[in-house]
Amino acid sequence: MAIEPVTDIGSGGALRLPRARVVPLSAPPATYTAAVERYLTGAGIAKSSARIYRISLTTWGWMLAGGPAPPGPARRGATPPVFPVAAIDDPALPQVLAELAAARADEMDADTVNRELSIARKAIGWWQRQGWIEGDPTIGIERRPAPPDRTKALAENQIAGLWRLDVGLREKTCWKMLYESAARADEVLCLNVEDLHPGDKRGRTLAKGGATEWIHWQSGTAQLLPRLIAGRSRGPLFLTGRKAPAGTPTLDVCPETGRARLSYRRAEEIFEENTRLLANPLASPEDIQDLDGFTLHRLRHSALTHDAEGGTSTPMLLARSRHASVRSLERYARPGVDAVARHVAERDPAARRRT
Repeated sequence: MAIEPVTDIGSGGALRLPRARVVPLSAPPATYTAAVERYLTGAGIAKSSARIYRISLTTWGWMLAGGPAPPGPARRGATPPVFPVAAIDDPALPQVLAELAAARADEMDADTVNRELSIARKAIGWWQRQGWIEGDPTIGIERRPAPPDRTKALAENQIAGLWRLDVGLREKTCWKMLYESAARADEVLCLNVEDLHPGDKRGRTLAKGGATEWIHWQSGTAQLLPRLIAGRSRGPLFLTGRKAPAGTPTLDVCPETGRARLSYRRAEEIFEENTRLLANPLASPEDIQDLDGFTLHRLRHSALTHDAEGGTSTPMLLARSRHASVRSLERYARPGVDAVARHVAERDPAARRRT
């Protein structure tokens, strides 16, 4: 960092303070997209988190270029704008960005908006430290209040209904592993066959933050895994149904079948589509296209909630969830819908009692 010399006296005779100028640590990338990739690799973002970061920063790319991000499915096929990362220092951008961010916040849930804003600020801070940009156009954009959703844990009958759905072996195994292990979806989808220890019912995965951790499953997953692996000895555990397209990273291609690793986006789509009627039990099948199903994260949330209801100790819940603090467990360590229903029913004075 260099210090510019004092050149004059400000109005009123006040001495103008020297201004710090950040000397770039390396040549700035030619485009914003390249700056995103430099950030994901240079800041040490874990592979399990890089996908979410890239999606969020691509969304912000449209807004940093001065336009709204394409909504929903339209974004997948859209080509992100190309502009130099230095354009982020445009003095007119903060006001435009605030308006675009407010409009997007009105259409999205608060958790998504806050996560994307946090990711954008982390990247901008890193680019500032590299000396590629000077300002932060997100200053002044406030996080949205996010009231907690107390219905995220699935009820016991919903979990039972999930196992009865007519889906393929890959989905059955993935969903069972997610629920039995209480792992994050990214942690399960990044598993390779060589990471598994079937006899011990556990596997080695990259957890949030880049740490290498164990996840543990139960008999339901153990019974399905041999059929899913089908004799393979290496490569991604969960695969797509077709050959990997050209340009797919080698680590995401099965060397024995040539198929690609199943992406989080596609796994989420399949789960959401198959659980629409389960999530809306009074809806008509004819309305299925207008319904919303469950998210994969709700399997993790349900597993930890059910563990807490069963009396699992706080240290064990921390180990299962791989959270760093007890405070992070507060959303799980509260009775779920079935526990509350039983409590109310047991205290219903008008209910019939067994003699």
